Amino acid sequence: MKFQRTLAAAGVLAFGLAGSAFAQEKTLRLLTWADYAPADIVAQFEKESGYKVELTLSNNEEMISKLRATGGAGFDLAQPSQDRITGPQQEFQIYKPMDLGKLKADLFIPSMLAATKKNTTLNGKVYGLPHIWGTDGLVVNTKLAKISNYPDLCKAEYKGKTAVRLKRPTLLAFAFASGKDPFALYGNPKAYTALMDEVGKTMIACKGNLKFFWDNKDQLLNGMRTDEIVGAMMWDTGGWKLNNDKAEVQFIAPKSGALGWIDTFAIPAKGKNDAAAYAWINFNMRPEIAAKVAGSAGNFTASKGADQLMDAKLKAQFAASFPPAALSNVKWYPAVPAGLEEIEGRILDRIKAAN
Repeated sequence: MKFQRTLAAAGVLAFGLAGSAFAQEKTLRLLTWADYAPADIVAQFEKESGYKVELTLSNNEEMISKLRATGGAGFDLAQPSQDRITGPQQEFQIYKPMDLGKLKADLFIPSMLAATKKNTTLNGKVYGLPHIWGTDGLVVNTKLAKISNYPDLCKAEYKGKTAVRLKRPTLLAFAFASGKDPFALYGNPKAYTALMDEVGKTMIACKGNLKFFWDNKDQLLNGMRTDEIVGAMMWDTGGWKLNNDKAEVQFIAPKSGALGWIDTFAIPAKGKNDAAAYAWINFNMRPEIAAKVAGSAGNFTASKGADQLMDAKLKAQFAASFPPAALSNVKWYPAVPAGLEEIEGRILDRIKAAN
């Protein structure tokens, strides 16, 4: 009798494990940004594919932290920015190479696919594919201020009326505005530190002009809406969103160049459902799906032809902000070498502590 109960218990355990494994095979655990997986798109994917999507919303720092803590386990697909892939991969081995044979490459804008593959290649293996892209630049209330480049935020007449983030993009933006190319110094820590020291001094001198260092989008959007802020370093879609309500608020590509980012698809090292991950990637690159996701995110995608299906107002805003010369002057983030953010962190701490 005892033997029979043992067999029965073993059978139940085996069935439970098999059921758990089956559920895992039919689930896509997605680590992504807010607005990149709108509910209607998730529902359509689940209906078409048979996979269930489990969403975890995150950002670059948290993605790296979560994957580093587990050695690349817990998720089947992540969406880090392209400059945050090879450095963390080199340090922590948190991703696995992409199987390009499972990719419907003809759905991607060729130039963007080629650039992202190049920027996410380590030891001859590709670790990222392009999805959503956008820029950081200037958002200006054109009735209240004349601002065309980042240092203009520090002009005396705008004292207490401008804002930036206390993050690395601000350091890079002011470095470019000083006439230097910080990306060209990525391989030279000594020279990069010297440049960041210069930028740090500039930012400390500018602190009196800043109403605040913004740390969430609502804080900044509300500041611009109430005219508390007349100019800020800000992302493009935030500027276009404000422009919908106040025509005088515009996103402007700075003279020294907007900073361009691409959020990618990357597969964690210990992801358990690669098939679901590639199904999601190929699904998202279909132009009609990509256009809906772009509408949710407010940004453009790497899907070929999706831009033709997007909202006419957004297309017009993009054209106004990025005439051909401004678009060609975008400074696209390259991969961040290991240790670089420690240098920037010290500068940012110094700026924060300064009176």
